[in-house]
Amino acid sequence: MSKKIIHTPEAPLPIGPYSQAVQAGDLLFVSGQIAIDPATNELISGDVKAEADRVMKNLQAILQASGYGFEHILKTSIFLRDMADFATVNEVYGSYFSGNFPARETVAVLGLPKNVNVEISVIASKV
Repeated sequence: MSKKIIHTPEAPLPIGPYSQAVQAGDLLFVSGQIAIDPATNELISGDVKAEADRVMKNLQAILQASGYGFEHILKTSIFLRDMADFATVNEVYGSYFSGNFPARETVAVLGLPKNVNVEISVIASKV
């Protein structure tokens, strides 16, 4: 099975030695996204709702560049700096799906890249 590196200018450039996503067969592994606006390369911070929405838009851009959509997501990992933001992030996250939700875990962590409030990664498949 070959490995294909996915890159789109519609999502932020990686801030480290990793790819935006990697496709192997029908599986797509999307790296954790934070609230960087790819048009300006600026971090959206302070408002967890705005951060979560930017994260979801970044995920959407990578999925679309790969020929996938939210309906193809099998598993999501959500990392929060503060579990008190769970309901707000959950509301934004849920608005991007139309049912048949993926498996998911949401965990609070001590710190995230660039001190953001939320980071989300996904695994998708067309099968």
